[in-house]
Amino acid sequence: MLNSIRLCSLVAWLAIASAELAHAATSPCAAAGFRQFDFWLGTWEVTQADGKRAGRNVISSEDQGCQLLERWTSASGGTGTSMNFYDPKTDIWTQQWVGMGILLRMTGGLKNGAMVLEGPLQYLDSGKTTVLRGIWTPLPDGRVRQQFLESTDGKTWTDWFDGYYRRGSGD
Repeated sequence: MLNSIRLCSLVAWLAIASAELAHAATSPCAAAGFRQFDFWLGTWEVTQADGKRAGRNVISSEDQGCQLLERWTSASGGTGTSMNFYDPKTDIWTQQWVGMGILLRMTGGLKNGAMVLEGPLQYLDSGKTTVLRGIWTPLPDGRVRQQFLESTDGKTWTDWFDGYYRRGSGD
């Protein structure tokens, strides 16, 4: 009787595992390009370069791995959300951010192991628009560095944000 129960359990487990593998293989976003930004997935505590707490970020894989959804909460309580997705026809990543008084739409891709995206940054209160370049670099110790540079002319760049992501609770 015990062996029959074990056999039934094994068969059930194999059926579930097989179904999950079949689903993963048929996901419309199973190609390697969709996985390029997966190093950013997780729950993160974010500090500035000087060690001061910047906030908390939760990055999740959504829609069968077709997009990464970012949910940011700053140390002062401000929030924002971004949707990040890969277009296999153009080999381009896009990030659309809304929150904390700004709109941002950046595009780009993986360069030398870092995700590099760039695009117009619109300040809603002033109507001012600049260019923002974001660079996400996975570090050997498991952290991720997120550096943003801003330009008013597309030629000269100044630091806008330099943050370090350390895995937080939930991962």
